[in-house]
Amino acid sequence: MRGRAPVRFGTSVLAVMAAFAATSAMAQSQAAGTLGEVVVTATRFEADSSILPFGVSVITQEDLARAGVTTVNEALAKLLGVQSSLDFYGASNIGLDLRGFGATASSNQVVIVDGIRMNDADLSSTRLTGIAINSVERIEVLRGSGSVLYGQGATGGVIVITTKAGKGVARKNSADVYAATGTYGLNEARANATLAAGGFSLDVAANKRQADNHRDNFRASTEGNTIQAQWSNDWLRLGASHVTDLLDSGLPGSLTAAQYEANPHQTTAANANKTGSIQNSRQTVFASAELGAWKLGLDMGERNKQLDSKKSGVSTYHYDVDASTLALKGQHESRLSAAQNALTLGHDEVDWKRTVPGTFGSISQQKTSAFYMQDSITLPTGTRFSAGYRTERIAQTDSSATLDQSRDQTAWELGLTQPLSAGVTVYGRMGNSFRMPNFDEVGYIVSGAVLQPQTARDLELGSRWKYASGRVEARFYRSQLNNELGYDPTVANPQVWDATNLGANVNFDPTLRQGLELETQHDLSKTVGLQMNLGVREATFTQGAHNGKTVPLVANTTLALRADWRPAVAHSVNAGVVWASSQYVDFNNTCKVPSHTTLDARYAYQWDKVELSLGISNLLDSKFYNLAYGCNAGVTSSIYPEAGRAFTAAMRMKF
Repeated sequence: MRGRAPVRFGTSVLAVMAAFAATSAMAQSQAAGTLGEVVVTATRFEADSSILPFGVSVITQEDLARAGVTTVNEALAKLLGVQSSLDFYGASNIGLDLRGFGATASSNQVVIVDGIRMNDADLSSTRLTGIAINSVERIEVLRGSGSVLYGQGATGGVIVITTKAGKGVARKNSADVYAATGTYGLNEARANATLAAGGFSLDVAANKRQADNHRDNFRASTEGNTIQAQWSNDWLRLGASHVTDLLDSGLPGSLTAAQYEANPHQTTAANANKTGSIQNSRQTVFASAELGAWKLGLDMGERNKQLDSKKSGVSTYHYDVDASTLALKGQHESRLSAAQNALTLGHDEVDWKRTVPGTFGSISQQKTSAFYMQDSITLPTGTRFSAGYRTERIAQTDSSATLDQSRDQTAWELGLTQPLSAGVTVYGRMGNSFRMPNFDEVGYIVSGAVLQPQTARDLELGSRWKYASGRVEARFYRSQLNNELGYDPTVANPQVWDATNLGANVNFDPTLRQGLELETQHDLSKTVGLQMNLGVREATFTQGAHNGKTVPLVANTTLALRADWRPAVAHSVNAGVVWASSQYVDFNNTCKVPSHTTLDARYAYQWDKVELSLGISNLLDSKFYNLAYGCNAGVTSSIYPEAGRAFTAAMRMKF
């Protein structure tokens, strides 16, 4: 019976989608769509989001300021309801899961910052907290597969971050400073400025944050600096940037259920002196030009990452990552009779290398080279057809795993967007995506096994409705995966270093991801605005030893509600509720992370150029956790507790 559940789920969601489209079409006769268009860049070039055959969620600079979020990760979790959990390194870093991949979420979503791919070829997550929030112009989340445009590992989606300097618009002299203090020993300062003269501009930003955080041996400090110079005229833009960020943090480790109940703030004796540090730096050069009907772009970057994990001052694990990126792209727009055509072509190269020193060290290197094309044609009726194709070669070598292989992978997609009336549009997209096994996965397998690339057949159906005071978008998605890559703790493996002889990275039997996403934004009045993001998802094994089981660490429902209220001139209140359902910890679906609800609120007063604010996170002081890895005799263990109620008082001044 459980094997048929995905079919029933899909049928019910399709019914909801059809009802939504019909209701929207009827309602459109009562309210004409007057919302301005939302222009996104997640498509490599600017495009009106209303014509795309897939969903893109957008967080603007104004959204970030109103909510008072301090990191990109926090913004995605609180404003879009993206499933999140604490990262091991630093209390301010949060792991994100766009579409239900659990422990491998970071390997199934791509992160792009100002045109540069930031993902590593191992299991480490991209540290978005290293991006100064005061330098961010907008965050776009491309829902679902982005493999044609962004390559391997994009089955779950793509997070595209554009900084203020990276937006590519005319710059003007400006500056702002921010200072905050709060619970858990928090002290934070940020500053950024822009100097512009003629076609030249210089952007600088700096940030520093220190906090004791909510557990023993979890004190963390972060700091970062950004400088970017650029020059532009009416057809050409050239620039370069340099970014550094540093994290130092205690590593308190996980707790048993008994330890968590007794004192969720504690660390254990084994972790009392563990610390970790991550240093990142990246340099980029970029250029864009408009030559007749062509738009051209170039992004080149180099980045370095150093991770060091210590105990009592002695390094226990260290590695260096060096990566270089080249991205070339071009778009040609033309008319074919009464139709409009847009052709996008591109070439991507990434050379990634990780060096682990020492007797048992290794050198791992991955080189990728890809070409892609995407074409769309828009008819006079507004109907839009799109098609895309990508071919990518991935070469991997690893000294410790005696790995030396080169594989060719392809991705394709077909899309259709159809307006039903002035404010109602339906769309659909189908295609495939892929992911290569990373070096951490290849290094821990059953002896003699060879991990195969993960592939997925992807489908998405959606509908958008824009009306005078808001918008609604609903999406149904379905990804059928073959050879999904991940760690299976139940696999017999005599090579492991413990008495159980269990556990290895494997290619799973077929799995399924499907779900419904609903986004709404509505202005009740000129002073009150509401926003909702709902995600209902299913992540299941459909064949093999785990057939019918739910993939661990995936919450099947997440909900984020947010309200913005401006009760009087210069006064504003922003508050939100995030709810996540329970999630299984183990493959047998015996132990769970309980469901939880958190509430945050922020009051701000604007006095001339100065904003004073007071924010409260986890207002109800809920005791909860988002992440756990162990299941012992039916009891959840290896728990990583979240923070309780916290206050932040801040001042921001703009010049």
